[in-house]
Amino acid sequence: MTKIINQINFPSDLRKFNKEKLKQISDELREELIDVVSETGGHLGAGLGVVELTVALHYVFDTPKDKLVWDVSHQCYPHKIITGRRDRIKTLRKGGGLSGFTKRTESEYDPFGAAHSSTSISATLGMAVAKKLSNNKNNVIAVIGDGAMSAGMAYEAMNNAGVLKSNLLVILNDNDMSISRPVGAMSNYLAKLLSGKLYFSFRETLKMVISAFSKRFSQKAGKAEDLLRNIVTGGTLFSELGFYYVGPIDGHDVENLVKILENVKNSNHKGPVLIHVRTQKGKGYKPAEASGDKYHGVSKFNISTGEQSKSKSNTLSYTKVFAETLIKHAEQDTKIIGITGAMPSGTGLNLFEKKFPDRTFDVGIAEQHAVTFAAGLATEGYKPYAAIYSTFLQRAYDQVVHDVALQSLPVRFAIDRAGLVGADGPTHAGSFDITYLSTLPNFVVMAASDESELVKMINTSVNINDKPSAFRYPRGNGVGIELPSIKEVLEIGKGRVIREGKKVALINFGTRLKECKKASEELSLKGITCSIIDARFAKPLDEKLIMETATNHEVLITIEEGSIGGFGSHVMQLLSDRGVFDKGLKFRSMILPDIFIDQDTPDRMYEKANLDYKSIINKVEETLNSNIILAKNKNKVSN
Repeated sequence: MTKIINQINFPSDLRKFNKEKLKQISDELREELIDVVSETGGHLGAGLGVVELTVALHYVFDTPKDKLVWDVSHQCYPHKIITGRRDRIKTLRKGGGLSGFTKRTESEYDPFGAAHSSTSISATLGMAVAKKLSNNKNNVIAVIGDGAMSAGMAYEAMNNAGVLKSNLLVILNDNDMSISRPVGAMSNYLAKLLSGKLYFSFRETLKMVISAFSKRFSQKAGKAEDLLRNIVTGGTLFSELGFYYVGPIDGHDVENLVKILENVKNSNHKGPVLIHVRTQKGKGYKPAEASGDKYHGVSKFNISTGEQSKSKSNTLSYTKVFAETLIKHAEQDTKIIGITGAMPSGTGLNLFEKKFPDRTFDVGIAEQHAVTFAAGLATEGYKPYAAIYSTFLQRAYDQVVHDVALQSLPVRFAIDRAGLVGADGPTHAGSFDITYLSTLPNFVVMAASDESELVKMINTSVNINDKPSAFRYPRGNGVGIELPSIKEVLEIGKGRVIREGKKVALINFGTRLKECKKASEELSLKGITCSIIDARFAKPLDEKLIMETATNHEVLITIEEGSIGGFGSHVMQLLSDRGVFDKGLKFRSMILPDIFIDQDTPDRMYEKANLDYKSIINKVEETLNSNIILAKNKNKVSN
């Protein structure tokens, strides 16, 4: 039998079918989604949970004229399949292929790019206001999960929408499941209201009252209970924020979803509306339903068994090295606290939590709160470790500046996913933390060149009790080096000499050290010997070592996995202030280019960034020959 989905390339095709066909279409879309992700890997569970919702939204609303924004957009794969990208869907998350998130440059059906949480309501409110100012009657819809609702930004947007009385539709996708278990009062609110004592005490009271009255009264009391239920749920929070509340409704009953969405669309209600939809993450695929994380993020997998084909490695991941080292310290130091923002498994703090549940705090998607919470702990003599991805720490920069750095509080920042991260692309790349942290006074900023160095940096941070500190490390596995004991510490602001050479010095900051070594080996075959220095610290700099190196070499090149304004800029400032350039030193800084690099394998991304060993070789040779090149250019100008 020919699949209906083969006839659907765009939502306009979907709308040609009767409502009775939508369940079959949903089932076929779910099958295709499972097939696709089994080959590409990626975010499966969230997409499986919103198949029916995706179909219903595109069926009822006139997308792309009506604007549909998916919060975070982990759940956007079904949306991509039916919005003109089905023929490319198996390029998902690959180099030159489709993004794993919504992306404005990819499709007109993606009106807002997303990958970070809790932005959808703010964005759609902006769209709604713009449409009102332009006398445009089209609809704007935000789909946001219960996990994303834990972030303060969502409530700020809802409060503003209520005040403005904007025509905005918010779909609360309540699957009771964020990346980890939902945390926080607001997340629990949704589940507790319908099952908690408050609602049921009212219910039992009603039953007791009506039992003494007639059947006729009992029927009316049933309606009263429905009214009470609505008051207790929607009226308690969402209505107070100015939203008309509808729900909760079954998010897997596609025909009912369509009816409700049509009613809301065609109503004369002025102001924002929230539809509370209950869904199941991983819906329709048994291995996902049975999994603890509901197959949130998966590698390629066998469809029949659900078994994932993860590459095996004999080396530990940097994340695990961090977790296990912190555990060792916490066994000896009761003041050590682990803090994460909804990413316990991603940061390794799930391992820490098993050992120290009372000293582990998952604050939900609330990085701003996480940082200031850590600052508060630090004021009382505790040693908080805020384990946050580089790209997510950006969300809390004001708190890092004002609540931590300005007060010189000893918060320790464990910055995971530093540098380029591969399939998640630019939205998750840790490109800017060296720059935005090193610019702050009295901050210790470290980068590990391998897993052994990471252990030493954690060890060092334990004893930094008078100022904030940070150590950064990448996603993935280490190089397989033996790990030191937790007693080995670094002298703050001191780098190390890896190799001594002549003329050329490579000063590395981070995990490009192995590329420096490889480049040095090939250059030596050409008669160019290079000194290699592992800086370890971007702040404070090892001024003595840098000055000695600059004095004794013709060429000095810094290498880092970060943007402009980072380690290389600080070295250049030092050398400039000391007048080194006046004496003819050739200096170059190798950094991430001033672009957002699209997803690919990490190795290919670093090749594109010109931070691989071949690029280092080219930079060395180019710099050594710069006088010749300049002379040639002068001759060209004079001619």
